[in-house]
Parts: sequence; C-alpha cells; structure tokens
Amino acid sequence: MGVSAPRVASRHGPAVQRELQVGGLTPFTSIDYPGQLSAVVFVQGCPWRCGYCHNPHLQARGQPAGPRWGDVLDFLRRRAGLLDAVVFSGGEPTLDPALPQAMAEVRALGFKVGLHSAGVNPQRLQAVLPLLDWVGLDVKAPLAVDADHARVTGVRGGTAPVRRSLAALVQHSRASGLAFECRTTAHPALLDDTALLAVADELAAAGVVNWALQIARPQGGVGPLPAVVSGYPSPATMKHLLAQLPATTVRRG
Repeated sequence: MGVSAPRVASRHGPAVQRELQVGGLTPFTSIDYPGQLSAVVFVQGCPWRCGYCHNPHLQARGQPAGPRWGDVLDFLRRRAGLLDAVVFSGGEPTLDPALPQAMAEVRALGFKVGLHSAGVNPQRLQAVLPLLDWVGLDVKAPLAVDADHARVTGVRGGTAPVRRSLAALVQHSRASGLAFECRTTAHPALLDDTALLAVADELAAAGVVNWALQIARPQGGVGPLPAVVSGYPSPATMKHLLAQLPATTVRRG
C-alpha cells in the first residue's frame, strides 16, 4: 500500500494535499548514483545562482515545468525491478516540504534513495538523512570566507548552513553507515588552485573521505565561462589534494 501525500492545514478550510514540485525526470542514468541504475527526479527551486548552473529553469518554484508527482510514481511502479534507485536532484530538493513524503513513497516501492544537495537547509537535510542510502553534497567553494563562497553562488550567507549540513552528514554517516561523497564544480575563473587546496583541507578536517572534482563545462551554463585549459588543477595541486583526500576523483567532460 502506498503512503498518502502530506496534508497542510489551512486557516480558510480543511487541510489541502501537497505534492512534490517536479521540474523534470531522467528515466535512466548510470552516473547519478554510484554503481546503481537510477532515475533522477529534478525538484524545483534553488536560492543560489551559480554561474555554471545547467538547470537555471529549476531555480524558481511554482513553474509548470515537469510531470506531476503522481505520474512520476506511476512511472516508477512500472520500473520496479528494472532500476535500482531514485535520485532527488534539482534545483535544491530540500527546499520542497514534500520531499520526505516523496522519499518514503519511493522507498515503499523498493528503490534505494539518493539525494543531490548543496546543503542550503541543514534542518531539512538532517530530517531526510534516515530515508537515504546515498548523498552527493555539493561544496561550492572554501567555507572559511563567505565572500569567496558568494562569488560562486551569487548569494551571501551560504557558508554557515553548508558547514552545518556537512557536519550533520558526516555525523550521520559515522553512526549509520550512510554512503556519501562531496563534490566541487571547479573552474579556474572561480576557484584557483589555492581555493581547491582550501576546500580539500576543510573537507579532510571535517572527516570526508570521498571527494569528486567536477571540472566545469561552460557549454549549457548561465555564465560566460571560458573552456578549461589543460593543466588545471596543476600536478602539484593534485599531489596535495590526493595527500589530503586519497579517494579524490576528477571528472572531466
């Protein structure tokens, strides 16, 4: 039996049904959840405006962009036994108050549940951690100086919630065994080698093991970023990154 969608009380009448605001659906992917064949549900809404964003159409909420959540569930029912997992991405999925219920419904269908998040809402993230099998947490920039982080996201005040989200994720992983990786989209116009070294130092100090450097692809983003030339990060920088975080991977293209 499925789990009913959450209801929200209204001062003007009885409770109204609330469902996840879906911005899009990728029916099949082998790269969004490590080692698992998955579908990706893109959730509307993001408070940040990263220059390399490839999903700017998902930044606003309330726009008619994707299928209804009920239709997504119907699709997933037909894929039970064919797919391993469902990943909630965005946008920023934790902004949607219906996310926990949507995850519970997916889990009830027998799928593993993954999440892509930038850690913008640590309370919402912490609430869904028990429902998850894997998390990819985006760490956009060094977290010590808010202005440096804002240069990537376009919004000030982002470092404190990300630090809390990172701490909550590491703590939960240690207690439960939840698998996760941190990811940083890297471009020399936004993060020079010194900034990458700072991110690696912060993640290692926080207890992170798996870190993915995703070299930015300027095509398709919203910002005028030039192509990344070879030699970034430098060999010396990569040597230091691997010394700090031996499980670091670099993803290009």
